[in-house]
Amino acid sequence: MVEDALGGSASAAVSNAVVRLLREISGRGPTKARTYITGDLIAVVLQDQLTVGAQTLIRRGATAQVLAGRAVLHEAISPAMTAAVEQHSGRRVLAHLSADNIDPDIAVESFVLVPQTGVADDASA
Repeated sequence: MVEDALGGSASAAVSNAVVRLLREISGRGPTKARTYITGDLIAVVLQDQLTVGAQTLIRRGATAQVLAGRAVLHEAISPAMTAAVEQHSGRRVLAHLSADNIDPDIAVESFVLVPQTGVADDASA
């Protein structure tokens, strides 16, 4: 398990940072978050994240607009999420990808890390 500079679990620290950032930008953070760290990938799975406003729009058939709005929010917050992941993992992020699902209400924030030199891959290509 990766430990952050404060001696705590890097996965818990990343989860907490991502939830905090989402709460700051949308007014409501997800109620569940779990971070998986493996090789050169960090994935944060978020549940129950849609705001009341987004849920209302979805019920009225505006799912595409909600997803488009969430994509804009994720793009705006990507630098802060990337910085948090780098801080807590001690690794540089090569790419950040976001995906949202409406039903069930689940999102995934994926961070592809710059490969470490001299470290064997988890799986062969």
